[in-house]
Amino acid sequence: QVQLRESGPGLVKPSQTLSLTCTVSGGSITTSYSRWSWIRQPPGKGLEWMGVIDYDGSTYYSPSLKSRTSISRDTSKNQFSLQLSSVTPEDTAVYYCKASAYWGQGTQVTVSS
Repeated sequence: QVQLRESGPGLVKPSQTLSLTCTVSGGSITTSYSRWSWIRQPPGKGLEWMGVIDYDGSTYYSPSLKSRTSISRDTSKNQFSLQLSSVTPEDTAVYYCKASAYWGQGTQVTVSS
């Protein structure tokens, strides 16, 4: 069974870059046709899809976040990562990595000075 685990700082200052990593076990991020996503949920709001990196390294981003978002991967570590630049308090959320029906447990990121 695929397991995903998010890691990264829980507190980021405004204007800085938020960086999170998702470590995958029980499956490979290079498995054909697999897709590896980042999703977030701000307090009191619904889930927001941020972007995805496919098994072949192709990336796709939410139009509303595209200018600030980058998703990359390290196949040697079976990890994929999220970077969100120029963060504001509105980027405070629980951030999840996901693949198919499998979700990480989520990690709280607060943007505050």
